[in-house]
Parts: sequence; structure tokens; C-alpha cells
Amino acid sequence: MIRVDATIFAAAQAGDPTALDQILREVQPDIRRYAWRQCHRTTAIEDVVQEALIVLYRRLGNVRDPLALAGWIFRIVTRLCMLPGLALIRGAEELTERHETEHLAQVSKDQLRIDLVRALESLPDIYREVILLRDMEQLTISEAADHLGITREACKSRIHRGRTLLREYLGDEPRKE
Repeated sequence: MIRVDATIFAAAQAGDPTALDQILREVQPDIRRYAWRQCHRTTAIEDVVQEALIVLYRRLGNVRDPLALAGWIFRIVTRLCMLPGLALIRGAEELTERHETEHLAQVSKDQLRIDLVRALESLPDIYREVILLRDMEQLTISEAADHLGITREACKSRIHRGRTLLREYLGDEPRKE
């Protein structure tokens, strides 16, 4: 468990390089131990430790209480451990998008328009209306919500659900070329 002396913590926040160096040395084993438990790839552990120390060095002034330091560092380590997995997910998404783009390039524009109109017509009114306001008329979330007389949160929810339904329709719809 990370415990830092309050006077050393205050001195490090004030810019004392010796106090900051002492904190970095004291917390490094705890960061490594936590990274060992959180990271599923052992090759990423040292990188995560180094990145966490850099974040700590740069952002120590943002931590108000030395008792909150442990939780703050552990959140940083957890996020850093997720980065390799997120990179893999993004790579898979880029491949899917590239494949979809290649497929759409082969479909005529008229057919795409027809598919889009059919997809929009398939939506329930509450989703169609918000999609048209946001994506076709290019209103902001606030403007669309005001126009519909709903909250911003409800508007965001409807946009998300409407786009999901459109994707499902367009993805499952057999193309007639």
C-alpha cells in the first residue's frame, strides 16, 4: 500500500526535486506490483511502470491529499494496462471500416441512397426524428433536444439507439445490385 509522508508530499508538490525523487522511488515497487496484477501481458509491465511514474511526476500537483495518492496511481496503472488491448480493438475496427469502405465503393450511389431511405423509414418515429435533426440538418445536441422538447441526455440516448438500429438494418439488409 502506498503511503507517503505528508511533509515530503507537500515539499514535492511545492517543487522540491529531492522530495519528488524520494516519492518516485518509494512508490515504484507498489506501482510494479499493481501493474503485475493488472496487466495481462508481462511485456507491458515495465512500460506501464515507467508511464505511471511519468504521469506521477507531471501531475503530482493535482493530487490534493497524500492519502488519495494510492487510489489515483492505481487508476492510472489500470488505464495504462488497458492501452494495449484498446490498440488491438482499434486495429480490428479499422480493418472492418476499410472492408466496409471497399464494399461500399462497389455499390452505386443510387442504391446507397435507396438503402439509406429504407433504413430511415424502418426507424420508429422518435429515433428517425432525432437522427434527421442531428445528422441531416446538423443541429447540435442541445438544439435537437430543444426542438424535440426533451433533455440533452434523452436526445443523446435516442441518437445512439437510432444509429444502432440503422447500422443493424444496413448491415443485415441484403443488397440488390
